[in-house]
Formats: sequence, structure tokens, C-alpha cells
Amino acid sequence: MACRPYLKMEWIEHLLKNPIHTEVQPNGHIRYWGYVAGMDKYLRVVVEPNGETVHNAFFDHRFKPRRREER
Repeated sequence: MACRPYLKMEWIEHLLKNPIHTEVQPNGHIRYWGYVAGMDKYLRVVVEPNGETVHNAFFDHRFKPRRREER
């Protein structure tokens, strides 16, 4: 992720395979959330409707996991 060099590709790849929460946006993009233990933060990755191409990725400070989704 050239725009966000602090994000590691392995975090994104792991999150896409093991999300703790997902949502489909009205435009077909899919949001995935996961916890990055080394950063003690939740990462949101948004992929294109094809389910593979990463559109955006960032630490989501507003994400609050539900009880069953907690780390």
C-alpha cells in the first residue's frame, strides 16, 4: 500500500481470510474488519465488488466489535 506504508500486506491478507466482521456496501464494495494485535487497533479493508481488488485499507478508530467478535 504505497499511500499507507505503515500497513503491512500480510495484515491485509490475513484479515481478508479471517475477518471478524464484514459488510456489503450498496455499491457492491465489501468491508472487512480485523484486529491487528501488534498495533492494538482494528483494521478496515474495503475490496471492489470482485472480492479481490483492495480499494482502501486503514485503521478504523470508530469500529466497536460486538461481544462475540472481540479479540
